[in-house]
Amino acid sequence: MKVHIQNIKSVPNSDKKLSYYIFYPLLLVFLMWLVFWIEDTFHLNFNRYGIYPHKWSGLRGIVLAPFIHSGFGHIFNNSIPLFVLTSFLFYHYRRIAWQILFWGFLLTGFLTWLIGRPSYHIGMSGINYLLISFLFFTGVLVGYYRLVAVSLIIVFLYGSLIWFMFPLVAQMSWEGHLSGFITGLFLAIIYSKRLKKHYQNKKYVKIYPEDEVFLKHFDENGNFIEKLEENPQKNETLKQ
Repeated sequence: MKVHIQNIKSVPNSDKKLSYYIFYPLLLVFLMWLVFWIEDTFHLNFNRYGIYPHKWSGLRGIVLAPFIHSGFGHIFNNSIPLFVLTSFLFYHYRRIAWQILFWGFLLTGFLTWLIGRPSYHIGMSGINYLLISFLFFTGVLVGYYRLVAVSLIIVFLYGSLIWFMFPLVAQMSWEGHLSGFITGLFLAIIYSKRLKKHYQNKKYVKIYPEDEVFLKHFDENGNFIEKLEENPQKNETLKQ
């Protein structure tokens, strides 16, 4: 897998458009609900388009299955996490967000097809587990404090979901959850190597201007400096 991350010296204001972290997450949620509305309104059943392991016809579900849900409770429980997690993804990793979703959909679906039980696997939860895993592990591996903060938020919000990666509920696709989690970890390892280089570059850190003030409180060894030395030139100017 070839990883491409654009070199960034600074992010222009036009790059911080609403579409990066609000529009696209809403679009994904909208597509889910649109498919559900079509099913419910016209009394259709799209379950047969889900992932059916070990059957060639089941491979089409790699792309289609995440947008198919069994009922209102199922789609509702996936909607809020999808919006929150993709918003984090597009805001903090907007340069690679589409790459993560593209490879995430393919790898999560294919792994589910490989290890799943002989049944139709549907729903967006596998992708949610992918995002949980990627956001958590990337923040930890890169070590940049903003991304680490995102990792801690992910643990706080969705840490308890780890239990659903095991066969505890008969009607739940734990294989899809596990596949998403493994895929997220794999992508985090691949992309974090390049991301770490970017965040170690001071020019990249300047994406957030307030970081400069914050980082001045740490020396080269990472020790906290409570009081910064005053600029002597500034003092001379004031005395004049």
